[in-house]
Amino acid sequence: MRTSAGRWSGACALAVVSALVLAVAAAADKEQIRYTAAGQAAARAAVLTKADLGASSAWTGGHKKPDVSSGPLCTSFDPKQSDLVLNGASRTEYTQPGIDIDSEAQVLQTPHMVLLDWQRTVTSPKVLPCLREVAAKSAGASAKVVSIKRVSFPRVATYTAAFRIVLEAKSGTTTVPVFVETVLVGRGRTEITLTMTAPLAAAAALRPGEIRLAKLLVARTA
Repeated sequence: MRTSAGRWSGACALAVVSALVLAVAAAADKEQIRYTAAGQAAARAAVLTKADLGASSAWTGGHKKPDVSSGPLCTSFDPKQSDLVLNGASRTEYTQPGIDIDSEAQVLQTPHMVLLDWQRTVTSPKVLPCLREVAAKSAGASAKVVSIKRVSFPRVATYTAAFRIVLEAKSGTTTVPVFVETVLVGRGRTEITLTMTAPLAAAAALRPGEIRLAKLLVARTA
């Protein structure tokens, strides 16, 4: 049975994805959205499907509308985005008891735009302070943020980075340690965000599967 901590952690995962993909990418500035048929097809190819997760019938979910809006979620981080052009975006989310996996792909107009975006956002020293700010706001009274840090991850693409947030989520009188790990990769014109949320005790066991999924998505990029 899925606990209330499990349900809360899924909601937190979405907040963290928004923080990484959107808040750190644009507060006052905004990329140009010019969807193309080819861009949309490339984005849809680079997100998870239920078949990617194996034979288990416990997974539920599917495609969700990607959020490509921007907003001032971080008070002191607004890297330039207006010279970037987004040609495609797609997102899926799948859950089973205790685990939530979210994938999002964005296809930019040129590989150089991916490089610029990476340099301005993911490698910026302001990313971690931004994540701390958003996580603190999102947790509220339901959980306590224990740590937020960059973590090592195999270089599965031209650009690869990973962040892990550890929280103590409340379920009745019980406190459940939960981790939210976001893997960011970029290759060619495509940027992919893969986020996994699960009990902290399962992190080591889930890491090989997380790496497999990241490699699988990278192999489909444009």
